Amino acid sequence: MLQYLKIKNLALLDEVTLELDTGFTAVTGETGAGKSVLLGALGLLSGARTEKTLIRQGTDQLEVEAALYFEASAEIDVLLEAAGLPRCEAGVLLLQRSIHRKKMPRIRINGSMATLAQLQGLGEAWIDFHGPGEPQKLFQERRQLEMLDLYAGNGDLLATYQSGYTKWRAELTEIESFETGEQLDQDEIEFVRKQINKIDSINVSETSIEALERDFTRMAGGQELVTLAAGCSEGLSGDQGLCEQLSTIVGHYESLVSVDGDSMPLLERARSLLIEMQDLGEETGRLASDFDFDPEAVEEATERMNLWQEVRRKYGGSVEAVIVKRDELAQKLALQGDIEGLLKAKRAAAAELEEELRKGAAKLRKAREKAANTLAEKAAALLQALGFKRARLEIGLLTESELQEFGDSRCRFLFAPNAGQDLLPLNKIASSGETARVMLALKTVLAEADDTPLLVFDEVDANVGGEVGRAVGAELARLAGRHQVLCVTHLPQVASLAQNHFVVTKSQDIDSTTVSIGPIHESRVSRLSELARMLGDRHSDSARAHAEELLA
Repeated sequence: MLQYLKIKNLALLDEVTLELDTGFTAVTGETGAGKSVLLGALGLLSGARTEKTLIRQGTDQLEVEAALYFEASAEIDVLLEAAGLPRCEAGVLLLQRSIHRKKMPRIRINGSMATLAQLQGLGEAWIDFHGPGEPQKLFQERRQLEMLDLYAGNGDLLATYQSGYTKWRAELTEIESFETGEQLDQDEIEFVRKQINKIDSINVSETSIEALERDFTRMAGGQELVTLAAGCSEGLSGDQGLCEQLSTIVGHYESLVSVDGDSMPLLERARSLLIEMQDLGEETGRLASDFDFDPEAVEEATERMNLWQEVRRKYGGSVEAVIVKRDELAQKLALQGDIEGLLKAKRAAAAELEEELRKGAAKLRKAREKAANTLAEKAAALLQALGFKRARLEIGLLTESELQEFGDSRCRFLFAPNAGQDLLPLNKIASSGETARVMLALKTVLAEADDTPLLVFDEVDANVGGEVGRAVGAELARLAGRHQVLCVTHLPQVASLAQNHFVVTKSQDIDSTTVSIGPIHESRVSRLSELARMLGDRHSDSARAHAEELLA
């Protein structure tokens, strides 16, 4: 759940820090007061793209921060680890995002720099927005099928099916390429074969090419190294080298010691110097012999290196690209052989995959049929509470003859808002207010299968009022039993049912306009005043009395 939210320099808001709690939270305020600022901050933290125009005028940077707590953070931790980000500490997820007018934007997740894509991936796991445009998604049959699969718990079945479907489509594409592939004449076949042999002669792999380049570099500089090392060795240990000359000098020091015994330390130093110089000469000599490569080995490495350079230039510049090209050439050559036999094997493999897919599609269809009846019945029951006394909702399942990415079936939500009306697709019959209530009913039922911690509703109660508005509030409150629910509302019937209540106010003077957000749920007087304002007049006795009834 979202526990802490800080917003700074976003639109008309200067700075605010909010502490949020579990359950149902209502956000109210005058029309145009700036309630969208709160939604905008949550959108930024969930990875929404934005413009720098959202930065408050007169400032250089907007900032949003949030802390979310998960009693069981395993799912979030898996996403974090996959993105290379730190896990939650004690179940706490920290999000920060800042946008500067002149500098690059910054995103931090649990203190580490992150990308917008990573923020979006996490956003899908912790927050779900339901705004004015959300009901329109209900018109899309693909979206309807997603809802049905969510309720049916078809996640694993669908993932397995789609994985097999991807393999099957790839197999069919390969068969098609074989069937339409070009035929090569004998000269072209011979050319392709030579190219394959040339690549094979190099033994192309990451390990072998790395070894080849390392050995070639050593051999290329080896002759110069041998010459230099031999010169150094000769200068030290040769007949006229420094060791011979120093040996004569050591003899002089020995004569000196026989005359002056106090000169012994000088003799010892001279002897040490001679020993060190002799060792240096021997090691340098060994170095020269180590790099005295066999001429045949040098020639072979040079030939392989030249061939590798040629192949690399021709086929992409990397080991991976050359290997891919080699496989393409081999496949091209294979097509010129027993193409009918190859196609027969490929078709058999594709048929086997299709058979398994049809079994998986049948399992999906069966699970959808079972869930469709239950989902429609539960949603229809809720629709009665939301003002549709004689409405009917059915979820029809249609079977496809061809396998699709989503299986061999699709669904269509059919709705009749009044008695005596025929069931028709939602986009053919439902008004905006009706569609919003159908969406709310479905979302309430789907919440049983949805684990998203925070549900955000933006004016989901639009185009409704009276008892229906109260019913909408009751359903949002019921949703808050399994989720943290935040709703921007203009209806006092809805706001009065929230456990937590924030008010957005806008103040203006000659030079500036400022938006502020603050909690009022701890003050019954403040809350009654706000509900009375929403009912028409905070100073009216009747409005305040009605507000008292709503809170009671």
